[in-house]
Amino acid sequence: MSGVGGSATARLLARASGDIPVDTPRVPAREAAERELSKPMYHENDPGLLRRGLDQLWDWLGDLLNMASGAAPGGPLGLVVLALALIGLVAALWWRLGTPRRIVRTTDTLFDDAPRTAAEHRAAAETHAAAQRWNEAVQERIRAIVRSLEERALIDPRPGRTADEAAAEAARLLPSHATRLRAAAGDFDDVTYGGRTADQRVYSSVRELDIDLEASKPLLTTAAQGAAE
Repeated sequence: MSGVGGSATARLLARASGDIPVDTPRVPAREAAERELSKPMYHENDPGLLRRGLDQLWDWLGDLLNMASGAAPGGPLGLVVLALALIGLVAALWWRLGTPRRIVRTTDTLFDDAPRTAAEHRAAAETHAAAQRWNEAVQERIRAIVRSLEERALIDPRPGRTADEAAAEAARLLPSHATRLRAAAGDFDDVTYGGRTADQRVYSSVRELDIDLEASKPLLTTAAQGAAE
């Protein structure tokens, strides 16, 4: 038997006996591998969902910081300096403007409850001041000022009057106190609607104004009223 004939015969015999390796197509092989790797035995030590989420978050933050440090003057040190400057600016604004508060402003009126006398408002103000509730003390003292002006018939009692309106009306008859009256009205608006915090100094100023107004005599002439305006 020649060499060529022998080789052909060997191949035929091998096919007949099934000894030739079978080539598996690529796609079914990949699918079979995926099925095998999806078995639980291969994933017993995998991190949990929370851990994977945290890892992705830290990776994202790391990339962000790297980008920022590359763009900031001075590299990472410059980024630290910029961050400290930003923190300092926020702290300064917080200290200057006070703690933000959510204010529900339903009305601008000065009096929001049943009518009380000036003496009753003063007593309430002193009670709040003794407990260092300065916002409430300032509010009650300014209400006492306005109520006293009404009781003295210097301004007409009028429901719905604001602190600013009361100060403007009183300033026409008490021009020497006009600046302090407007300042007191501003204090009332700040602590009532503006989310600001009063202190003992603010209350003392309003209290002194109340005492001074009690001892003041109004200017009742038309000429004096025109000069005050």
